[in-house]
Amino acid sequence: MITDGAAGNERQALALAEALGVPTRVWQVAPAPPWRWLAPRGVAGARLALPASTRAQFMPPWPDLAIGCGRAAALYTRGLRRWSQGRTFCVQILDPRIDPAQWNLVVAPRHDGLSGANVLVPLGSLNPIDDAWLAAGAEAFPDLAAFPAPRTVVLIGANHRDVAVSTEYCVGLVERLGAFHARFGGSFLVSTSRRTPVALRDFLRSAFARFPGCFWGGAEDGANPYAGYLAHADRIVVTPDSVNMLSEACAVGVPVSCWLPTPPRGKLGRFHAALAQEGWVQPLTESGSRAQPGALRETERIADEVRQRLVAHRMATGHCEPG
Repeated sequence: MITDGAAGNERQALALAEALGVPTRVWQVAPAPPWRWLAPRGVAGARLALPASTRAQFMPPWPDLAIGCGRAAALYTRGLRRWSQGRTFCVQILDPRIDPAQWNLVVAPRHDGLSGANVLVPLGSLNPIDDAWLAAGAEAFPDLAAFPAPRTVVLIGANHRDVAVSTEYCVGLVERLGAFHARFGGSFLVSTSRRTPVALRDFLRSAFARFPGCFWGGAEDGANPYAGYLAHADRIVVTPDSVNMLSEACAVGVPVSCWLPTPPRGKLGRFHAALAQEGWVQPLTESGSRAQPGALRETERIADEVRQRLVAHRMATGHCEPG
C-alpha cells in the first residue's frame, strides 16, 4: 500500500486492502522536486527522488499487488507496474489526471468524471465502515449510549476551495441545530477534524457547551471517539467540504444531513448533487429527518471486482494456476 501520508488517502487505500483480506505493508512516499510537482508523470528517475531507505522498497522481489491513493502514490504505483515488467498488479485510487491505462485498475469516484475499461466508479470514497466496524466502535465507547436520544453526530471539517466552512457558516449551523434540539431534545456528539482551524474549533466547543453531549477537538480530549460516535448515532450532520466524511456518514445507515446555504462548486458540487438525488443526504431542517435508503457501502463491491481482475491478471501472467 503506497500513500503520501495524508490521512484521507491512507484510509481509503487501507480500507480496500482490508476488504481484500491481503497482508499489508504501508509505504509512505515523499518524492523530492521536481518529481513531487510532476507526479504521476516523470517515472524516469522517480526512485532516485526518494530517500535511500524508502528507495530500497521499490526493488525485487516485487509485490503481487500494490494499492496507491493520491498523486504522489500514483507516481510509484505507475512505476511499479513498469519496474516489475507487469508482474505487480497496480491499483490507483482517485483520478491520477493522466491516462488510466497506465495502471491495471483505477478507482475514481463518480464526480471525477473518469471512464475506461479499467476504471471502477463508486459514488463516494472507499472506507472501512460495515456492521463489524460499528460494533467494535460501540464496544470501545459504551458510555456514549448514555447520552439522551436522539443522538446527533456533528462532523466538522474546514474551508474547501469549492465551499466555505467559516465561522459565519458554523454560527448558522449551530442555530439550526439549536432549533432542532428545542423541538426534539436529545444530544450532540461533535467532532472536529485535523483540518479544522483552532479558532473555529474553540468557537464550536463554546457554542455546543450549552447542549447535552460530547465534544472532541483533538488529543487533549482523550481518545478519538469517532467510531463510537458513528456507532451510537441516530442522525449525522456533516459539513459539506469532505467527500470522505460524507461517504463514511452515509455508510452508517442513519439519516445524514448537510446544511448548504451556498451550494458547492466543481467536483464537490457534483458529488453533493448525486448524494441528494439518490437520497443519501438531505437538507438540514428543523423538522427532523427522512428515512435513509440504507447504508452506502461500496468498498466490498469494489474489492470483489479488484479480486476478480487480480486473479485474471495472475493467470494471464503465469503467477498462479487456475482454481
